Amino acid sequence: QVQLVESGGGLVQTGGSLTLSCAASGGTFGDLGMGWFRQPPGKEREFVAGIVWNGAASYGDSVRGRFTISKNNAKTTVYLQMNSLNSEDTAVYYCAARRWLPSPNSRPNIYTYWGQGTQVTVSS
Repeated sequence: QVQLVESGGGLVQTGGSLTLSCAASGGTFGDLGMGWFRQPPGKEREFVAGIVWNGAASYGDSVRGRFTISKNNAKTTVYLQMNSLNSEDTAVYYCAARRWLPSPNSRPNIYTYWGQGTQVTVSS
Protein backbone atom coordinates (compact mmCIF):
# COMPACT_ATOMS: atom_id res chain seq x y z
CA GLN A 1 0.00 0.00 0.00
CA VAL A 2 1.40 3.38 -1.02
CA GLN A 3 0.81 6.44 1.14
CA LEU A 4 1.06 9.95 -0.25
CA VAL A 5 1.34 13.09 1.85
CA GLU A 6 1.20 16.53 0.24
CA SER A 7 2.60 19.68 1.79
CA GLY A 8 3.51 23.20 0.84
CA GLY A 9 0.10 24.68 0.13
CA GLY A 10 -0.93 28.07 1.42
CA LEU A 11 -1.88 31.61 0.55
CA VAL A 12 0.11 33.47 -2.10
CA GLN A 13 -0.37 36.69 -4.00
CA THR A 14 -1.00 36.91 -7.72
CA GLY A 15 2.24 36.55 -9.60
CA GLY A 16 3.89 34.70 -6.76
CA SER A 17 5.39 31.23 -6.53
CA LEU A 18 4.84 28.16 -4.43
CA THR A 19 6.33 24.67 -4.32
CA LEU A 20 4.27 21.65 -3.38
CA SER A 21 5.78 18.40 -2.17
CA CYS A 22 4.38 14.88 -2.20
CA ALA A 23 6.16 12.35 -0.02
CA ALA A 24 5.54 8.72 -0.94
CA SER A 25 5.99 5.72 1.32
CA GLY A 26 5.05 2.06 1.38
CA GLY A 27 6.16 1.15 -2.10
CA THR A 28 9.08 1.14 -4.52
CA PHE A 29 9.25 4.77 -5.56
CA GLY A 30 11.05 4.04 -8.79
CA ASP A 31 8.10 1.95 -9.94
CA LEU A 32 5.60 4.73 -9.48
CA GLY A 33 4.13 7.07 -12.03
CA MET A 34 3.13 10.26 -10.27
CA GLY A 35 0.62 12.95 -11.03
CA TRP A 36 -0.60 16.25 -9.66
CA PHE A 37 -4.26 17.14 -10.00
CA ARG A 38 -6.29 20.04 -8.71
CA GLN A 39 -9.92 20.72 -7.97
CA PRO A 40 -11.12 24.32 -7.89
CA PRO A 41 -14.24 25.10 -5.87
CA GLY A 42 -17.33 23.78 -7.61
CA LYS A 43 -15.37 22.31 -10.52
CA GLU A 44 -14.13 18.90 -11.60
CA ARG A 45 -10.70 17.53 -10.84
CA GLU A 46 -8.16 18.71 -13.41
CA PHE A 47 -4.82 17.27 -14.51
CA VAL A 48 -1.89 19.53 -13.68
CA ALA A 49 1.27 17.52 -14.33
CA GLY A 50 2.64 13.99 -14.39
CA ILE A 51 6.04 12.32 -14.27
CA VAL A 52 7.16 8.72 -14.62
CA TRP A 53 10.14 6.50 -13.91
CA ASN A 54 12.50 7.91 -16.53
CA GLY A 55 11.68 11.56 -15.79
CA ALA A 56 9.34 12.01 -18.72
CA ALA A 57 6.79 14.67 -17.83
CA SER A 58 3.64 16.21 -19.18
CA TYR A 59 1.52 19.23 -18.24
CA GLY A 60 -2.01 20.46 -18.47
CA ASP A 61 -2.59 23.24 -20.98
CA SER A 62 -3.42 25.83 -18.34
CA VAL A 63 -0.13 25.40 -16.46
CA ARG A 64 2.37 24.55 -19.18
CA GLY A 65 5.28 26.99 -19.07
CA ARG A 66 4.47 28.10 -15.50
CA PHE A 67 4.61 24.88 -13.48
CA THR A 68 7.40 22.31 -13.29
CA ILE A 69 7.13 18.79 -11.93
CA SER A 70 10.20 16.99 -10.65
CA LYS A 71 11.12 14.09 -8.41
CA ASN A 72 13.85 13.07 -6.03
CA ASN A 73 14.16 9.30 -5.92
CA ALA A 74 16.39 9.34 -2.87
CA LYS A 75 13.79 11.32 -0.92
CA THR A 76 10.85 9.48 -2.56
CA THR A 77 9.27 12.86 -3.13
CA VAL A 78 7.65 14.59 -6.07
CA TYR A 79 7.58 18.36 -6.34
CA LEU A 80 5.42 20.86 -8.16
CA GLN A 81 7.07 24.24 -8.65
CA MET A 82 4.37 26.80 -9.44
CA ASN A 83 5.26 30.22 -10.83
CA SER A 84 3.24 33.20 -12.05
CA LEU A 85 0.26 32.13 -10.03
CA ASN A 86 -3.15 33.68 -10.66
CA SER A 87 -6.61 33.36 -9.17
CA GLU A 88 -7.52 30.51 -11.51
CA ASP A 89 -4.84 28.39 -9.85
CA THR A 90 -6.78 28.46 -6.58
CA ALA A 91 -7.73 24.87 -5.80
CA VAL A 92 -7.08 21.85 -3.66
CA TYR A 93 -4.04 20.13 -5.13
CA TYR A 94 -3.78 16.35 -4.98
CA CYS A 95 -0.89 14.00 -5.53
CA ALA A 96 -1.59 10.64 -7.17
CA ALA A 97 0.39 7.52 -7.98
CA ARG A 98 0.16 4.31 -9.93
CA ARG A 99 2.63 1.47 -10.26
CA TRP A 100 4.16 0.69 -13.62
CA LEU A 101 2.93 3.73 -15.49
CA PRO A 102 4.90 3.78 -18.76
CA SER A 103 4.19 7.41 -19.60
CA PRO A 104 2.54 10.39 -17.91
CA ASN A 105 -1.23 10.10 -17.87
CA SER A 106 -3.80 12.85 -17.45
CA ARG A 107 -6.77 10.67 -16.54
CA PRO A 108 -7.47 10.63 -12.80
CA ASN A 109 -9.11 7.20 -12.91
CA ILE A 110 -5.79 5.69 -13.97
CA TYR A 111 -4.22 6.43 -10.60
CA THR A 112 -4.50 4.00 -7.71
CA TYR A 113 -3.28 6.04 -4.77
CA TRP A 114 -4.17 9.56 -3.72
CA GLY A 115 -3.05 12.00 -1.08
CA GLN A 116 -5.37 14.00 1.13
CA GLY A 117 -4.83 17.24 -0.76
CA THR A 118 -3.36 20.62 0.07
CA GLN A 119 -5.09 23.97 -0.41
CA VAL A 120 -3.54 26.64 -2.62
CA THR A 121 -5.17 30.04 -2.57
CA VAL A 122 -4.03 32.86 -4.83
CA SER A 123 -5.17 36.32 -3.80
CA SER A 124 -5.09 39.53 -5.80
